[in-house]
Amino acid sequence: MEVLILPFSIMKNNCAIFPGSFDPITKGHVNIVNRALKIFDNIIIAIGANKTKEHMFSIHDRIKMINIVFKDNPRVTIKSYNGLTVQFCENNNIRTIIRGIRNHLDVEYEKNIALANNTMNKNIETIYFDSSKEYQFLSSSIVKDIIRHKGSLENFLPNNVINYINSI
Repeated sequence: MEVLILPFSIMKNNCAIFPGSFDPITKGHVNIVNRALKIFDNIIIAIGANKTKEHMFSIHDRIKMINIVFKDNPRVTIKSYNGLTVQFCENNNIRTIIRGIRNHLDVEYEKNIALANNTMNKNIETIYFDSSKEYQFLSSSIVKDIIRHKGSLENFLPNNVINYINSI
């Protein structure tokens, strides 16, 4: 059983963002979005342009993959952005950031980002979803390595994403 204690300000908000590179979107990402939709009316999957990362897939391909996964869910929107996530939130009137936590290393990393974001804008809160146990090891970096070495992707990516990757 999962217990979430949410600040009142989050409970009043009906939209949240789930920022990341999604290079590519994994079953772990999809799991977080689907669980967040139990709390929020709408989720914006926000693909940030991170110049420090070398991406395997173009922004166009990442948007296409996410659209394929959530094509039948009007409550999920995909947007890309440059700059700080806090600025994206401010520009889109969003006060809640969703993040997934896989392990103790993620906790410290994500906590520091959330503190910095909240320092820049006190009205923006971050909530964390623990990864489901079957996805705790899963990262886009691992998936990219499997793709490079032509390994089996069925346990890591949604089937329609695998089909898309095989088509490009």
